[in-house]
Amino acid sequence: MTEPILLAYSGGLDTSFLVPWLKEQYQRPIITVTVDTGGIDAATAATLNERALALGASAHHQIDARQAYFEQVLKFLIMGNVRRGQLYPLCVGAERVMQAQTLARVANEIGTRSVAHGCTAAGNDQVRFEVALRTLAPELEIIAPVRDHHFKRQEEVDFLTTRGLPVPAHGAAYSINRGLWGVSIGGQETLTSKGSIPEQAWVLSKEAFSKPRSARTISLQFEQGVPCGLDGESLSAVQVIEQLEQIAGPYGIGRGIHLGDTIIGTKGRVAFEAPAAEILLNAHRELEKLVLTARQQRIKETLAAPYGDWVHEGQLLDPVCRDIEALMLSSQQRVTGTVHVLLRPGSVFIEGVESDYSLMAASKGVYGEATGEWTAADALGFSRIVGLSGIFYRRAGDHVAAAKQSSKGAV
Repeated sequence: MTEPILLAYSGGLDTSFLVPWLKEQYQRPIITVTVDTGGIDAATAATLNERALALGASAHHQIDARQAYFEQVLKFLIMGNVRRGQLYPLCVGAERVMQAQTLARVANEIGTRSVAHGCTAAGNDQVRFEVALRTLAPELEIIAPVRDHHFKRQEEVDFLTTRGLPVPAHGAAYSINRGLWGVSIGGQETLTSKGSIPEQAWVLSKEAFSKPRSARTISLQFEQGVPCGLDGESLSAVQVIEQLEQIAGPYGIGRGIHLGDTIIGTKGRVAFEAPAAEILLNAHRELEKLVLTARQQRIKETLAAPYGDWVHEGQLLDPVCRDIEALMLSSQQRVTGTVHVLLRPGSVFIEGVESDYSLMAASKGVYGEATGEWTAADALGFSRIVGLSGIFYRRAGDHVAAAKQSSKGAV
């Protein structure tokens, strides 16, 4: 039996074109795999299956990887309060390693050594996919025709049309990627640094400001840093994320345009909508402030930025990420409690946090009001000691200045 080629299949124009192209060029069966890391409902899944088979795939696999994606990636982005460029919550792109990992596993299960993807030469995903695949399964042959043969979109359309094959929607003004952690939107406006995309291009938050919704308060429950409930109802983390997107998307919460450095070294911009990420990152951060010591927070902050960079760059499988995740897991042992959140158009306001591990409640002192655990004399002595380094620095400078002045006078 001829060994099949496993194709990472999104259902878009590039990967749809690749089904018959690969089949003709290699004279081998094509098996398509769609790894669901969020944003694919039952109707969409059915459409993807029908289209893949109509294009000539010998089989199509739809794999629900949402829970695995949360456990291996999103959980740590929340624990680290990770944002790229202090803005972008890695809402799309972070899942590529998860998808590559699934692809490698399926390739092993069906007994093939050839996998293909539809990434172009101009983006980040080609790097993410191939770094992960080469790390996980270096024996795999990676086929990337869209990149290596420089296919144009019209060429792909013509190829499908002349063969009477289904042509997916194409030529839209905006490219949209959707996952569990949010939506990314690219268009003509994001090719420069100047302006925003138009209102009608937003996916989750159309009319959020022209038809604003009334304010709403919700409560979020966390257990050891992991979201586990909404408004007192116990839910899985994936369910919390999906419900928050439905609730907060129409408020325009989590909208932004990120300008940053691509993996290949250029500057790039992308519009995004990440309502669940925006709420959870803010809520988790405030809960941590209540239950973690200042040093715990500080050391986590120093590791969050490089961790986010490596996830963005497709380097999640590097062992240093396991080391950082171990620290994050240790730090979250007491990050359990409830966060009260006020949602208003375009904003998330944390009204308050509560936890049995509250360091605020554990203190007998009240900031600005009562000492409780120390006396006025203790405070005076503490202030004197804390100020010593500054006193010594000034005194040394004064000593040198006086010596220089004295030597000038002697001359």
